[in-house]
Amino acid sequence: MKLYELTQNYMNLQELLEDPEIPVEVINAALGEVEEEIEEKAENIAKLIKSIDLDAAAIKEEETRLASKRKSLESRSKYLKEYLEGAMRAVDKPKIKGKLFSFNIQKNPPSIDVLDECLVPEEFFNIPAPVLDKKAVLARLKAGEEIPGVAIKQSESLRIR
Repeated sequence: MKLYELTQNYMNLQELLEDPEIPVEVINAALGEVEEEIEEKAENIAKLIKSIDLDAAAIKEEETRLASKRKSLESRSKYLKEYLEGAMRAVDKPKIKGKLFSFNIQKNPPSIDVLDECLVPEEFFNIPAPVLDKKAVLARLKAGEEIPGVAIKQSESLRIR
């Protein structure tokens, strides 16, 4: 029997208590049975809740473990990329063509280097929280405008295709 059915039966039996024609002993016996069934259902639901909580905790622990492993792999990949780029720069070979991959050291898109944010005009900050709009600054710098407190920087990185 489902919990909602037991609850309905319990409420029906309580209504019968008010009926003077039904013997009190019969009603009390029925109430005792329904109470035991509801208590058993409650116990089973509590077991189910505990089981779900344990599963959720195990999943959370696994997420933490996998996130740690992902970070480790990303770090190792970054190190290997930097190592390869350093080796290519050391032998002054900015391009390598392999059988499966090609490697190029090329310029990244221009970005800005904030030298002193206090010197940057307020028009480049987004409101409500003052955040520097780097895209607008870069566009104006590319157009030849001089803006105090910022400069264009051009970096390079390794591309593997």
